[in-house]
Amino acid sequence: MKEKIININSDLIKELRKRTSIGVVECKQALIKANGDLELAIDNMRRSGLKTACKKSGHITSSGLIAVEITSNKQYGIMIEINCETDFVAKDSTFQEFAKTVIITALNEKIHDINILQTRFKEQRTNLIAQVGENINIRRFVVLTGDFLGCYVHGFKIGVIVAASGNVTADLMKHISMHIAAKNPKYINVNDVPRNVIIRENNIQMDIAMKSGKSYKISEKITAGRMSKFFNDIVLTKQNFIMDINKTVEELLIEYHIKINNFARFELGEDM
Repeated sequence: MKEKIININSDLIKELRKRTSIGVVECKQALIKANGDLELAIDNMRRSGLKTACKKSGHITSSGLIAVEITSNKQYGIMIEINCETDFVAKDSTFQEFAKTVIITALNEKIHDINILQTRFKEQRTNLIAQVGENINIRRFVVLTGDFLGCYVHGFKIGVIVAASGNVTADLMKHISMHIAAKNPKYINVNDVPRNVIIRENNIQMDIAMKSGKSYKISEKITAGRMSKFFNDIVLTKQNFIMDINKTVEELLIEYHIKINNFARFELGEDM
């Protein structure tokens, strides 16, 4: 007897992927086995080893860890955030080993695209979901290159990676990374702050001062003082160095003949 050939619509595969977070090949095979019945395909998946992955794939992942790895020559580095649902799983050795494998692979293979990295570990992620009973998400990562990279990770919840040039030492780079972790600057120098951001903040502070009944001239002086504080909050070089509050980061860099070229800071679960 001739075997019946079942044609599976691509939209059906897409819908099954959306509902289960399982790969295209697995979804197509499940639909063929279920004669194109979407609900039966899901039931069959749940009966198999993919059951937990189907059930957990839509859960919010706000716990997890931040990890950083840098090559031995200090010129190429990666920082990554991988999420799970609870701190309990975040501290589990299996989850941490998965994260370690992901970041080392990304480093060694010089992967720059999050989609490529997620696809690379799709099967391992699915297996881990089934094992730990929580959704797992390779959320984001950043690649930095430079003359000398430094990094710092605070409790797996805040990570920093910095690229610099000049008379750099590993200890100094670690201290600068720790400063960025604590003070959370958005830009390296004042010139890096977009003009529209400066104008908007200046206008807001001027309006506040004028509405308090101050004259235009005094309002300008008040606004100038508040803008100085604004830059101190968001610009790395204008901040007092946490290891020596009597000097700014800018003064530190001048003293050691160092230039910060780039940095990235991740905080676990931010903007989710």
